[in-house]
Amino acid sequence: MATLEEVRTACEKCRQCALGETRTNLVFGVGNERARLMFVGEAPGEQEDLTGVPFVGRAGQLLDKFLFAVDIPREDVYIANILKCRPPKNRDPLPEEEDACIGYLREQVKAIRPEIIVCLGRISAMRLIKPDFKITAEHGKWFRKGEFWMTAVYHPAALLRDPRKKEDMLADMKTIRAKLDEGKHAQ
Repeated sequence: MATLEEVRTACEKCRQCALGETRTNLVFGVGNERARLMFVGEAPGEQEDLTGVPFVGRAGQLLDKFLFAVDIPREDVYIANILKCRPPKNRDPLPEEEDACIGYLREQVKAIRPEIIVCLGRISAMRLIKPDFKITAEHGKWFRKGEFWMTAVYHPAALLRDPRKKEDMLADMKTIRAKLDEGKHAQ
């Protein structure tokens, strides 16, 4: 099994799709390398491409507020995306781009071994939970996939566009906190 640093090094050299040529920085992942809780978004945005760190723009700042609201320190979690390079103009990832990158995410998950994986938005949920995932109907529902508990929440960027969904997000974050606490007692 590869270490996170080995996976990052391979990722930095990756040119399996055109995005490797246009990125400013690789946006590999950040956080606790032994996290029990891992968040996975779809792809880096502009601020992430500039800094090389996932979820640091407006959507990331909103995610931080939700983490704070349920008493989950950001430094306790690991945050990554399916894609490690920014698509032009923040467009949705293409299936071939996801296919080129998904192996790196799998290696990250193997190295970290989280108990819970939270998909941030429908694109991540459709790739990681099930292809016909409906975020409006299925956000906050739990799925057992192998050794992981998985759920999906609204992408923080969607909450910036539609603040009415923030109540649902807070409720979902509370269930994530409860699932984390439940797992702590099982250890």
